[in-house]
Amino acid sequence: MTDPRTVYLSDYRPYSHLVDQVDLTFRLAPKATRVEARLHLRPNPAAPGRHVLRLDGEGLRLVSVRLDGALLDLTPDATGLTVPADLLPEAPFVLETLVEIDPEANTALEGLYMSKGMYCTQCEAEGFRKITFYPDRPDVMAPFRVRIEADLPVLLSNGNPVAQGAAWAEWHDPWPKPAYLFALVAGDLVAHRDRFTTRSGRAVDLGVWVRPGDQDRCGYAMDSLIRSMKWDEDAYGREYDLDVFNIVAVDDFNMGAMENKGLNIFNSKLVLASPETATDDDYARIEAVIAHEYFHNWTGNRITCRDWFQLCLKEGLTVFRDQQFSGDMRSHAVKRIEDVLMLRGRQFREDQGPLAHPVRPDSFIEINNFYTATVYEKGAEVIGMLKRLVGDDGYARALDLYFDRHDGEAATIEDWLKVFEEATGRDLAQFKRWYTQAGTPRLKVHEAWNPGTEGGTYTLTFTQVNPPTPGQPKKDPRVIPIAVGLLNPNGDEVVPTTVLEMTKGTQSFRFDGLASRPIPSILRGFSAPVVLDHQTDAIERAFLLAHDTDPFNKWEAGRALAKDMLVSMVAKGTGVSKAWTEALAQVALDDSLDPAFRALALRLPGEDDLAQTLHDRGTVPDPEAIRTARRRAGQALAERLAPQLPGLLAALTDDGAFSADAGAAGRRALKGAALGLIARLDGGAVAKAAYAAASTMTETVAALAALLDIGEGAGELAQFQARWAAAPLVMDKWYALQIALAPPEHAAALTERLTARPDFDWKNPNRFRSVIGALAGNHAGFHHASGAGYRVVADWLLKLDPLNPQTAARMSTAFETWRRYDPARQAQARAALDRIADTPGLSRDLSEMAGRMLGA
Repeated sequence: MTDPRTVYLSDYRPYSHLVDQVDLTFRLAPKATRVEARLHLRPNPAAPGRHVLRLDGEGLRLVSVRLDGALLDLTPDATGLTVPADLLPEAPFVLETLVEIDPEANTALEGLYMSKGMYCTQCEAEGFRKITFYPDRPDVMAPFRVRIEADLPVLLSNGNPVAQGAAWAEWHDPWPKPAYLFALVAGDLVAHRDRFTTRSGRAVDLGVWVRPGDQDRCGYAMDSLIRSMKWDEDAYGREYDLDVFNIVAVDDFNMGAMENKGLNIFNSKLVLASPETATDDDYARIEAVIAHEYFHNWTGNRITCRDWFQLCLKEGLTVFRDQQFSGDMRSHAVKRIEDVLMLRGRQFREDQGPLAHPVRPDSFIEINNFYTATVYEKGAEVIGMLKRLVGDDGYARALDLYFDRHDGEAATIEDWLKVFEEATGRDLAQFKRWYTQAGTPRLKVHEAWNPGTEGGTYTLTFTQVNPPTPGQPKKDPRVIPIAVGLLNPNGDEVVPTTVLEMTKGTQSFRFDGLASRPIPSILRGFSAPVVLDHQTDAIERAFLLAHDTDPFNKWEAGRALAKDMLVSMVAKGTGVSKAWTEALAQVALDDSLDPAFRALALRLPGEDDLAQTLHDRGTVPDPEAIRTARRRAGQALAERLAPQLPGLLAALTDDGAFSADAGAAGRRALKGAALGLIARLDGGAVAKAAYAAASTMTETVAALAALLDIGEGAGELAQFQARWAAAPLVMDKWYALQIALAPPEHAAALTERLTARPDFDWKNPNRFRSVIGALAGNHAGFHHASGAGYRVVADWLLKLDPLNPQTAARMSTAFETWRRYDPARQAQARAALDRIADTPGLSRDLSEMAGRMLGA
C-alpha cells in the first residue's frame, strides 16, 4: 500500500511526451513472465519545456532500460520509473525496458494474472502499470504491436493477427489507444465462431473463446454480438473497424466485462448460457453487456476520456446506448422500469449517503472506487435528459458531430456538451450542473384549478430542492425535463405527453381550455432522475394504475400505492389496504398487458427502498418491521388472487421449445410470480411439483425461491447441489438464493456455515459476491439487531482485502446506509467500520471507502 494521495481534476496537465508506437514482447511463464517494451517517444508540443520522463510501474522487477540503444543505470521507486531530463533528447527517441512479473501471484486480478491456468489481463483503470513501465493514463494513445511467446494453443491480443508460428503469435492494433485498453489472453481455449459483414461489405471474423466443454453455451452471446453490430450501424451509423472481434470468457474477473479494442474480456457468467443453466435474467444481462462492451468501440475506444474524471463520458453514454438497444430488442416500457429500479436501488442510495459524488467527480484517492452507479446509471440518465431536451434530430446531429470531431482523441465533458450546443444552438451551461453537482433533486408539486365558463385553467407549480451532500452544502437549480400528461375523470387523455423544461427553483406551467379538472401524470417515462414529492391519495393512484397511458407511470402508481401502504403499516400499525389488493389484482389478471409488466407490478417495493422512504419521512426504519409488513402484504395479495392463481399458472405454462425472447421470458416471469403467491397458500405443494417438472433454470430458480421464501425447500436444495456441484456459475445461484431468503435471525450463521464448505472459493469474485453479497442484500439479516451481519461482512472484507482490494472496496458499500438506523444498530455498524478502518496495512481502496463512510 502507498500513502493515500488525492488527485484533483484541476491539476490536469498534458503528458510530457507523445507515444507514436508501442512494441511489446511477452515471454509467458507463470511465476516469471518477461515483458520487453519498446516505446517510440517524442516531446509533446502541448507541454513545452524540458521535462523528466515519468513512467508508471508497480510490482515490476526491472531487468534493464535503454535509451536509443544505450544502457541506463536507473532505479525505479514504488510507483514508477523516472528518466532525468538531462538524459532525454529533444527529438524523437526509443526507450526500451525489460521487466519481470509474477502472474501466478497476482490475486488482485489487475494487470496480467492467471485464472485456472489461463493468462489474462485487466488494465482499466490503472492495471497496465503492473505489466510494464508506461505512462498509464487515458490521454496517452498509441498503436500497439504485440508478440506473445508461449507453448499454449491460443495466443490473443488486441487488433488484427499479423503472424504466428510454433509457440508464438503477433498482433497489430492500428488504432491509437490508451494502455487501459490493452489485452492479452493465452491458454487452452476453443472458439465458437461466426462472421459479420459490415454495411460497407467488409467481412469480420467473430470468435467467442471459452474453455473446452463450454462451447455449446456461447450461442446466445454470439447472437447478441451480431445484433449489436447491426444495431450500431443502423442507430448510430457506427461500423466496426478491424478484421476480427474476439470475446474471451474468464472465470476470475473483478467486473462484468472489459471493452479492450478487438478483444473483449468477460466474466464467464456474462457469456455462458443454456436454458438448463441460465435464467432469463442471465440471458437479458448477457445481451446487454455484450452490447455495452461492443458499443464502447466508438464511445470509449475510438473516442476515449482525457482523464479518469471524465469516466462518465464513456460509461454514461455507453450505458445509455445499451439501454436503447435492449429496449429495441425487448420492451422499452419494461426496460425503463427495470433501469429505474436499478437506479433507485443503487444510485439514489449512493446519492443519499456518505458516498455521494457528482457524475463527474472533481477529486479521487483511488480511481477504482469511482466505478459507481452515479457514474454509470446516473451518467446514462443525464444523456437521456439531454436527448429529451434537444429531440431526436438534435441528438443525432450532435452525435454525428461528436464522432467526426473527436475520433482518435481523448475528450472531456466540455467537448461533449459543446457539440450539442453547436448542433442545436442551445446554451447548456446550466445543464452542466448535472455533471458537477452531487445528490438527487427532490421535486415538489402543487396543483391549482381555476374553472371558467369557456374552459378551466390548470396550473402545476414545481419546486426543486437540491439537498446538501459531502463537500457540496449548497446547490444551484438544475434544468429538469418534466414529461407530463393530463387525463380527464373518465380516463381519457386530454393533454398528451408534453415535456416541461424547468430551469428555476420554483416554476409554474399553465394548461388552458380544459373542460374539467384533470388528473396529472407527472414525470412520465421517469424523464429525470429526481424524487417526485406529489401529495395525492390512494384513489388517484388507483385511477392512474387503471387508466394511465404511460406504462412507466402506470407501474409507478401501483408501486406508490404499495409503498404508501407499507410505510403506514410499519410506522402506524395499519393493515393491508383492500384498495391496493383490488387494484393490483386487476393488473395481474389483465391479459391485454405485457406479462413482463404484470410481473414487475406484482413485485413489492424492496426492504432497503422502504427503509429509505421511512427515513425520508421522519421515521427510523426497523428492518424486522419492514420485513413483516412486506410478508403480510404478500400474503394478502395471494389470498385475494387465490381463485384465479391456478388458472393464471396454467395459462402461462409453455410446453414448446425454449425461447430466450422477451415474450417467452415475460411469461416465465409472471408464472414465477404466481408460483410465489400460490406457495403462501398451499405450503409449497405446487412449487415442489414445479421444481420437479422444471426444464429450465428460470423455472427451477423460481420454484426453489418460492419454497425458500416460506421456509421450505431443504430437499430441493440438496437435489440442486447434487446435480450442479461441478458447475460453479450455477452453484453461485445455490449459495445466493438460500442466504438472500434466509430468516433474518439465521442469515449470518448460515453464511458462516456455507463459507466453511470446501467449494467456497472466496478468492473467486463471483463466489464471494454470491455469498457475502447475498448477506449484505438480505436487508433484515444484514441489519439484524445482534450485529452479526455487520461482523460477518466485515470479517470477510478484511480477509479479502490483502488479496483483492478492488472487490473488497466495492463490497464495503453494504455499510453506506448505517446512519439511518436506530442508535443500537448504528453502534454495531460503526464498530465494524472502525475495525476495518483501524486494520494495519489496509489497502488504499478499502481505506478510502471506510473513511468516507465514517467521516460523513
